[in-house]
Amino acid sequence: MSEFKQAVTKHDFVAVADLAREIWTEHYYKIVGQAQIDYMLDKFQSAAAIEQQVGEGYLYYLAEDGEGLVGYFAVVPNTEASTALLSKIYVRKSQRGRGIGSAMVAMAEQICREQGISVLWLTVNKNNSNSIAWYERAGFINKGAIVQDIGGGFVMDDYRMDKAV
Repeated sequence: MSEFKQAVTKHDFVAVADLAREIWTEHYYKIVGQAQIDYMLDKFQSAAAIEQQVGEGYLYYLAEDGEGLVGYFAVVPNTEASTALLSKIYVRKSQRGRGIGSAMVAMAEQICREQGISVLWLTVNKNNSNSIAWYERAGFINKGAIVQDIGGGFVMDDYRMDKAV
């Protein structure tokens, strides 16, 4: 069973960034290519970027089991809108299929309930068919397309998916 530790120290942020580099490079290469992966890792998932996000209210969690770190996720609560963004949810390839992602979603839902939030939402690349199917099995509903310019000549071409909590 996975345990979750909130990422709050520079050491934690480095651990998240290291996991991000491993998981993103393996998972997204065929979807967006190495240039976009490198850009996004530097801009959004470097230790410095994660530390800044935590200062802005992101709640990052490392997932660990007896084998060490197995993944991470981040939640961004917006109590005024009664929503929370499941900003990141990543599990090492070797650890997928063991219920870690489901436990992460359950923890995100618990955070929502504790803060009186009724909708958990995320974005997922339109070409990430395996993840889309997994989110649907987890109870998320596709709410339509979102295309966001993220700079550097790149866009995120995603679907927004919502889940009632």
